[in-house]
Amino acid sequence: MKVILKGIGKLFRAIWKLISFTRQLIINLFFLFFIGLIFLALSKSGDEPSLPEEAALVLDLSGPIVEQRTYINPIDQLASNALGQPPVQENVLFDIVDTIRAASTDNRITGLVLNLKGMAETNLTKLRYIAKAVEEFKQAGKPVYALGDNYKQSQYYLSSYADKVFMSPDGGVLLTGYGSYTLYYKNLLDKLDINTHVFRVGTYKSFVEPYTRNDMSDEAREANTAWLNQLWGAYTSDVAKNRHIETHSLTPNLQTFVEQLKSVNGDFAKLSEKMGLVDELITRPALRQKLIEEFGSDGENSFSQISYYDYQPTVFSTDLPSPNQVAVVIASGAIVDGAQRQGTIGGDSTAALLREARLDDAVKAVILRVDSPGGSAFASEVIRNEVDALKLAGKPVVVSMSSLAASGGYWISSSADRILAQPTTITGSIGIFAILTTFEKGLENMGIYNDGVGTTPFSGVGVTRKLPDGVAEVFQLGIEHGYQRFIGLVSQYRNMSLEQADKIAQGRVWTGQDALDLGLVDQLGDFDDAIAVAVELAKLESYELRWMEEPLSPAEILLQEFASEARSQLVAMVFGELPAAIQPVTQQVVTDLTTLSNFNDPKGQYAFCLNCSNIEK
Repeated sequence: MKVILKGIGKLFRAIWKLISFTRQLIINLFFLFFIGLIFLALSKSGDEPSLPEEAALVLDLSGPIVEQRTYINPIDQLASNALGQPPVQENVLFDIVDTIRAASTDNRITGLVLNLKGMAETNLTKLRYIAKAVEEFKQAGKPVYALGDNYKQSQYYLSSYADKVFMSPDGGVLLTGYGSYTLYYKNLLDKLDINTHVFRVGTYKSFVEPYTRNDMSDEAREANTAWLNQLWGAYTSDVAKNRHIETHSLTPNLQTFVEQLKSVNGDFAKLSEKMGLVDELITRPALRQKLIEEFGSDGENSFSQISYYDYQPTVFSTDLPSPNQVAVVIASGAIVDGAQRQGTIGGDSTAALLREARLDDAVKAVILRVDSPGGSAFASEVIRNEVDALKLAGKPVVVSMSSLAASGGYWISSSADRILAQPTTITGSIGIFAILTTFEKGLENMGIYNDGVGTTPFSGVGVTRKLPDGVAEVFQLGIEHGYQRFIGLVSQYRNMSLEQADKIAQGRVWTGQDALDLGLVDQLGDFDDAIAVAVELAKLESYELRWMEEPLSPAEILLQEFASEARSQLVAMVFGELPAAIQPVTQQVVTDLTTLSNFNDPKGQYAFCLNCSNIEK
């Protein structure tokens, strides 16, 4: 008895120590967090950049362009500031466009300089929206110049809209085209004795192919080639128009390109100038002097200028809250069941934002901005139900498709009053699948067996046992029902028969232009057009935009990001010492595994487009 009591006492003392340690850890984390906030506030105070009386706005974007900013890891932010390192930049698409538009009417801003060497590769749909603002800036009578050492594809696209494109004599323009590539794991899974059970409907539903094949199927190759060619055609058409050159010159065959390069003795910069891609090859000192002559001197051996990151915070609306609001709900990322943070679409959290808009009398219309390859079928339906509820409440819902609104992204869009896409939007992929891996063969090879009894045929279903044929049939029937549900929505809300919906579904991917021709969207247009449609449907004479957000508390951010940091450190421990040449492969494997691990549909049914999210620019 004493031994038992002594053991219980040790257990409670251990639990108390754990509680005390956890309490002290949380208190210390909060303390460090608030110290960091104070440090940031003090470091920023008194150091606000001043805008000269006249200056050029330098669009010096660094990092990715996103629909909605994700939460910054507070621990990383504090560490970066302590080490004097700049934090990772996320550039919100709408902030960029609004800033350029504000600069076009600001008398202090005398021109725009595109210095995009730090800008990440970006989907063409987003680039076109920024380019629209650059064109408006030019129409205001202000010059636009682009400068760079080497231009990557996305960087050059925006630069082609400049009045003049300058490049280093040792630089070059790299136009690689568009592609969709992924890794295939079938042989690896076979060698590991892992059984992959796939349930799907849709001839072109290719998400499962990396786990069942060693190469792309003919059907996937056919569909992907079609929309990739349309994207590249749009890119080359825009650039050729801007640069007053022939479209075909941007896509020479390999032999022609080699001959062109030989003609300039392998000088990529000279070739870029000869092809008409740049206006002048110029060194940095000479370019600096040219810009000083154009915009004036800043008194420090450079031209009068202000960075985008210094100018953007000065651009804000002074309008008072309006009784007529058009709410904007951003649905960006994969669709996951439950409540999720920004950067991922949570079925519950996104539905909550739509519900908040429905219950607010000031909101007269809603724009659902979709940029998603899809995900959980259940979560997609939870979100779509709130779209229907908004319509029943008499509030029109307009979907504005961004770069990508495929599979589940189309599911949540299907019942809106009006659907707008851009010609280069990737949409469709109307199909559904489930995937289950079991490890019984690998375990048996190691001498491990699973056996037992259960009350139903489903009691023992799991990853360590062979999947019974009857259970597999149950899974497939569920997937077929989900597919019929999906095309039923398309048929109902797009005014077409089930046969017509099935014909254009089958998991096939379409561009926005094709989707318009097929009746999947109502019109082509960008976010500005979506606003105009929402205002028209709500019959508003005046309005203001209201961006619906529900940010996490600082405590929630800290706790969630602490776990995220631990996971990233684990990945670094496993892969960090690998040669740099194969790190992209390991990163792709980690991405694929992360995608699978994030799937949490209650019934295991997914409407997700893998090739849509694997576009290489």
